[in-house]
Amino acid sequence: MKMMDCVELIADNAGYTNHGVYKGMQGWICLDDNSDGTWLVNFPQCGEKEDIAEISVKEEDLKVIPSMNAAVNEQLKAQFELSGDAAKVLTENPENISSYLI
Repeated sequence: MKMMDCVELIADNAGYTNHGVYKGMQGWICLDDNSDGTWLVNFPQCGEKEDIAEISVKEEDLKVIPSMNAAVNEQLKAQFELSGDAAKVLTENPENISSYLI
């Protein structure tokens, strides 16, 4: 791997999900050297939207891909945000579920 390589995250890890990065997201390597077996990876969104994260990722949790598609990141982000919000609502107020179904 080297700087500017397009990569895909191939593993789930709480350290990544805490930053909003999920298995299947695509990014690019920001620096030309790795540190302790990790690479600094940027996970962008489309257009002028703020990047999802720029975090250190273990080399074994990445695979090089020919090109990156930031739309994949937006789809995964939306999927996990929706499922996380729904679960949060149900666990916080299970007795008041009817107001969320209207």
